[in-house]
Amino acid sequence: MYNFLPIAYFENQFIPFENAKLSIATHALHYGTGAFGGMRGIPDPQNPNQILLFRLDRHCQRLAQSAKFLQFDLSAGQIQTAITEFVQKNQPQKPFYIRPFVYTSDLGITPRLHDIEKDFFIYGLELGDYLAADGVRCRFSSWYRQEDRSLPLRGKISGAYITSSLAKTEAIASGFDESILLNTQGKICEASGMNLFVVRNGRIFTPGVDQDVLEGITRDSIMQVARDLGYEVVERPVDKTELLIADEAFLSGTAAKITPIKQVENYHLPLEKPITHRLKEKITAITENREPKYQDWVFKVPL
Repeated sequence: MYNFLPIAYFENQFIPFENAKLSIATHALHYGTGAFGGMRGIPDPQNPNQILLFRLDRHCQRLAQSAKFLQFDLSAGQIQTAITEFVQKNQPQKPFYIRPFVYTSDLGITPRLHDIEKDFFIYGLELGDYLAADGVRCRFSSWYRQEDRSLPLRGKISGAYITSSLAKTEAIASGFDESILLNTQGKICEASGMNLFVVRNGRIFTPGVDQDVLEGITRDSIMQVARDLGYEVVERPVDKTELLIADEAFLSGTAAKITPIKQVENYHLPLEKPITHRLKEKITAITENREPKYQDWVFKVPL
């Protein structure tokens, strides 16, 4: 069971979460014509009177861009203002996750984006570790990641997540924790809802955005931090066999943060993961506002 935050932003007002209801005829429910964001927040360990949000500006920018695919003119500034007020009204006391969502809110049966109402809501829930902190066991999915020529993969379009859902359930049903999807070229793409990194001989590799991956904000953060720490980070196509013989591998995402991969199919990766752990400690310190160099990544919400 999830512990949802008590207040939601719905139809341009803040109301109790349990009162935020949609009609069964809502257009987005039938056609996947929605787009969402996801961001984490924590009570400031040093100041009980404020909340820390990780890279709020980038999250709001990405959701505003996603809204454009739905022909919805919603600015990053509007989203940020609503999220800030949402946090202040809920005053969360534990680490939490925020889900803002843009969607076609009209009631109708014609799949379209023109001449149809759109709306925007926000809800949240308490959230600790999304995946096991000590690592996950993965399998290659029989499902392939969509291509950008058939789906706008620069946005987090809700309809696209049927593939993630199929892949995740396939992994769990076959005794694994997570699924790794290939793209249509047979190269490693991403997990069901996370980006993927491989470490070999002290270098860090990750599929580039030309490999149909989501432009993950945590992914971008890891690449910047890794380079600042002196590691070489290379964006390029990654083969299946590279993952099977990797020195280290890990998943990244807002929910997953940095999660080590300990097994792929029947291949066990090394137990020692020094680069993964160093990056995880650094990202954790940044989100807790303990790294002055990255203070502009942490948005402070006064309560």
